[in-house]
This record gives sequence, structure tokens and C-alpha cells, in this order.
Amino acid sequence: MPSIKKVTPMTDNPYVRMYHLDVESKTGKSGNYYVASRAKNEEALKLNTRKNTPDGVIIYSLYGEKKDKVVLVRQYRYAIDDYIYEFPAGLVEPGEDFKEAGIRELKEETGLTLTPVSVDPAYERPYFTTIGMTDESCATVFGYAAGEVSNEGLEDSEALEIVLADKEEVKRILKEENVAIMTAYMLMHFLHDSETFGFLKEMDL
Repeated sequence: MPSIKKVTPMTDNPYVRMYHLDVESKTGKSGNYYVASRAKNEEALKLNTRKNTPDGVIIYSLYGEKKDKVVLVRQYRYAIDDYIYEFPAGLVEPGEDFKEAGIRELKEETGLTLTPVSVDPAYERPYFTTIGMTDESCATVFGYAAGEVSNEGLEDSEALEIVLADKEEVKRILKEENVAIMTAYMLMHFLHDSETFGFLKEMDL
């Protein structure tokens, strides 16, 4: 089994930090690996805590009397110097429950009020995002959104457009636009579900 011999912080940024790992492969060969993390210090890295607590939250919410529109944001991202379609999302604050974070983030990003739905815990537990380069994980909150769209809660650094997409618009987005992979998978469910949140039916664990 590969092993980690030493962890060295490389940056001291407020939201994402880089760590250098001295590693040894399964055959005993020494090497280098680099991990981006939300952890504020070495002790808080998940490779040390062995705990998968959610760094962020993703909000999959449906809107409208018929619950036939999905709430998306079309957001500018520096990594691609372009806009991409995503679910509303954000970081979970220290001591904050991720469902509370979902309600807060949806209100801040869209002006809408989120009413979470109860789902099997397996569907909302935190899953890792891009494990090849980061230990970040996000939980998902599912629910219904209501109210009037507003961007008054946005920070100056957030350049995004709120999109209430029906199935025809979702088809177009998947065919033509940049889409975050987790959002894309969920939109596929949205397209093919015959009932609201049909894919979230409790599974036999």
C-alpha cells in the first residue's frame, strides 16, 4: 500500500491551500504529490483526521407551482475564463449544519427560500469532488425553492446569472453549454424522472 511520509504546507490562502506530500509508492519508490484543501492547517487535512465532514454544500432545488423548473446559476469561473452552469453552492461555515448552509447559500445567491425535503441519508452525505487533486467534499441538499429571484445578496467577486430552467432549456444546456459534472448528472435525472425527485426514493440499504 502507498504511504505518506511527510506533509508540508505550501501556501497560506484563506479558502484553498496547497500541501506538498512526500510519498512512497506501493513498490517503495519515493515521490511527490500535491493536494489542494480547504483545511486551514496540516492537522485538519482529511488524510490526518480520517473524517469526511462536508466543506461545501450543493443545492438541487425545484421551482414553480408544478415543480417543473430547476434552479441553476450561470457563473463566471476564472479556471476556464468563461461561464459555466452549476447548482447554487457554497462553503459550510464552522459549526454550521450543511442543510442550514444550503438554505443560507440559496438565499444569498438567488434570493429564493429553500424548503429541504427529507431523503435517505445516503443521498445527501458528503461525497468527494475531484479526489485526484483535492480532499474537498460536498453534501447535497434537495428541496423546493420559492419566492422572487434576486441577486442583491451576491458578493462583488460573484458574477452569476440565476436560471430557472425547464426540461427544454436543460436539454439545450447539456448539448451546448459548459456544465459542472455533478450538475450534469443531476440534470439527467431531472430530464427523465416521471415524478418530482423520483430518483430520491428511499433505497434498500
